Amino acid sequence: MTTFIPLQKKQMKQLLTFISILTVLASCKSDPKDQNVTSRSISNERTKNIQEDEQLTVAQEIGFANGLENWSSINQVDFTFNVDKDGSHFERSWTWNPKTDDVKLTSGKDIITYNRKSMDSVALKADRSFINDKFWLLAPYQIVWDEGTTISESIKETAPMSKTELNKITVLYSNEGGYTPGDAYDFYFDDRHEVKEWVFRKGNSKEPSMITSFENYGYFNGIKIAQDHIKSEGNWKLYFTAITIK
Repeated sequence: MTTFIPLQKKQMKQLLTFISILTVLASCKSDPKDQNVTSRSISNERTKNIQEDEQLTVAQEIGFANGLENWSSINQVDFTFNVDKDGSHFERSWTWNPKTDDVKLTSGKDIITYNRKSMDSVALKADRSFINDKFWLLAPYQIVWDEGTTISESIKETAPMSKTELNKITVLYSNEGGYTPGDAYDFYFDDRHEVKEWVFRKGNSKEPSMITSFENYGYFNGIKIAQDHIKSEGNWKLYFTAITIK
């Protein structure tokens, strides 16, 4: 059941407007599977099965290069999602228990708590933003966990931002399920399987919808995370602060 701290009518309208705006601004992927499935149990089982395999896919190599094997011991993830654009700043903070799929959103003085296995209309609006923000935070792991994807073979290609030759895979999501089905992501990574850039193509369009870097990697309880994402053009930066992984 969603727990919602009562807001004034005006405050509620502002909160939901912010959630909607930031989901469009930082448009990224949702879980392509049923929204009500507990993601942690799937992630743990899949990681266990992967570790028992002799040969890894490229996506799995990226995941393990970032600490995927350590996810079985993670109980709580806290982070603040920030976007700076043309002198304006927006942020929202999350607490997520991957084992139970309990989620808490804090935006200013407003707090919404819910469980992803049972969501009402307010929780669904918040969850759309949660999935977006979590995907930015955990993209190297999501491409292993997420179902309903088609992942290309790795090729060498000139990366759009750095103009250097990197490895590239394309992750295409199914046209069914999730909040924004049919999207495609081109991941550019080095020979250590560290993601350096990506291209988001909404609805698998030929032209990029967004291109950003993956920068300022840090380790949090064995989990490697790119804390900064920057565009090559314009005054725009998406970044994470207050990251705690327990």
